[in-house]
Amino acid sequence: MNLTQTAVINGHDIKNMLLGAYAAFAAGYRQIDELNVFPVPDGDTGTNMMRTMEAVHRALLPLDTNSAAEVGAAAAKSAIMGARGNSGVILSQLLRGIGRGLAGKARVTGNELGKAFQFGILYAYRSVAKPVEGTILTVARGIAKEAYHAVRRGEDFTEILTEAIAGGKKELARTPELLPALKAAGVVDAGGQGLIVFLQGCLNGLLGKNLPEEDEQHISVNKIAALPAEEVDLTNPYCTEFIVKNTAVDDKTVRAALAPLGNSLIVAAMDDVVKVHIHTANPGAVLQQALEWGTLHDIKIDNMAEQHEHRVFNVAAVQQTAPKKEGIGLVSVAAGSGIAQIMLAQGVDEIISGGQSMNPPVEEFVHAIENGAYSKYIILPNNKNIVLAAQQAQKLLGADRVSYVPTINLAQGIAAVLAFDSSQTMEENTAAMTEAAQSAHCAAVSIAVRDSVVGGLPIIKGDYIGLLENKIVCTGSGLNEAAVGAVQKAGTDWELLTLYYGSDISENEAQSAAAELEKLCPGAEVQVLEGAQPLYPLIITLE
Repeated sequence: MNLTQTAVINGHDIKNMLLGAYAAFAAGYRQIDELNVFPVPDGDTGTNMMRTMEAVHRALLPLDTNSAAEVGAAAAKSAIMGARGNSGVILSQLLRGIGRGLAGKARVTGNELGKAFQFGILYAYRSVAKPVEGTILTVARGIAKEAYHAVRRGEDFTEILTEAIAGGKKELARTPELLPALKAAGVVDAGGQGLIVFLQGCLNGLLGKNLPEEDEQHISVNKIAALPAEEVDLTNPYCTEFIVKNTAVDDKTVRAALAPLGNSLIVAAMDDVVKVHIHTANPGAVLQQALEWGTLHDIKIDNMAEQHEHRVFNVAAVQQTAPKKEGIGLVSVAAGSGIAQIMLAQGVDEIISGGQSMNPPVEEFVHAIENGAYSKYIILPNNKNIVLAAQQAQKLLGADRVSYVPTINLAQGIAAVLAFDSSQTMEENTAAMTEAAQSAHCAAVSIAVRDSVVGGLPIIKGDYIGLLENKIVCTGSGLNEAAVGAVQKAGTDWELLTLYYGSDISENEAQSAAAELEKLCPGAEVQVLEGAQPLYPLIITLE
């Protein structure tokens, strides 16, 4: 397939590109995971990107349209809601930018599609507040640079993609020189490799290569159809979606105006475009209100009362029948059933299961908040790879409804919960909880999943490794040795040590480690609780 600068590219072509990208991730995500340089079991970059594209795959399979804009919008929406982990959120922003570049276009030329991909790379780059060289963002910049030059030269889209891939690979090869950890491990950045896989998959899909087989597509559709039917709120039976263009209205104003007209309201504002989803009893009133803000496009109204026996893949369609309580609720990610029970006992209202190697998608946060009892929520991600998903949930639902504390471990999460004061505002609580989290200390023990060298410390696969504040600080031949080594690095002047033991060890083993820590910190109280978390036999909070 030779797509010249003026060749027409329609929605089916773009759909094939994105299905090709999913196929590429499905075939190669494990190899991306293996590029994780650290020996702790959190090498899930490829898995997170594949799962994010899987959400796009599910959304696009039943979509039959020639409109580039419709495919771009569906891909962006499903990616944002299905994004898992930091790498998945960054990938979702790439798709959001592509969707932005395709907005309003039924068909595009190769040159226009190249510009849409430039938008995507820009959105991906901007999604991280503090870019670090040697990561996915370095590769994104190399891709953007070569795509820009190819677009300026007026090349056909296959050449634009080919040169973008070459530029990305060049920067990917440089990542070990920019990050010492990559160089020590002899690998390139996993997220950057994921971007290359995405673009190569898009190129394959455009050329008709490596697309999912028909029987695979039917299997996917059947799996979706077999899911339980959603309950329908018959008081607001019309699922109403539309886009407002040429508008200066902000998302806060839209939410304030539409909230009294229904529920399950989600607003996404980008530049002069606002996307709205709402369940309402009166679509006319909603659309009449929206006409005051700009021109209406892509209006879609479904009567859910008639369709409720059929599963419709729309992760934004969340029902809530009970009126919201005034006040603030807490949503916390928990890695094990024991930790979840402890969080609930401390005052957390909604628990989302997740942690290392099992990052929850953005949609789970949206569902928990939409179905929750309170009008406002604060999210505690409790893992560095879930922070961006929490941030994305806030963007989708609005900063007036959702806040988050960037907690990266259990100790920070518990400290944040204890600092919560229901009499304070969401802004005051977020500030106080963030301050408390930053002063919390956490050690942990895991088992190395690969040979590595971290900070000059040689690590052999199968070793026990001790971590302090999420950094590997020691190794040990046994659980107790690693636990003592990690805590020792933090000092011995503690008042309380709490050991949360995981699903892979017994309480007796945890008590044995506690006895060793009592010797190390004779002035401290040491307690043992069941956390039931996977991958980390011990998590130890230090107070």
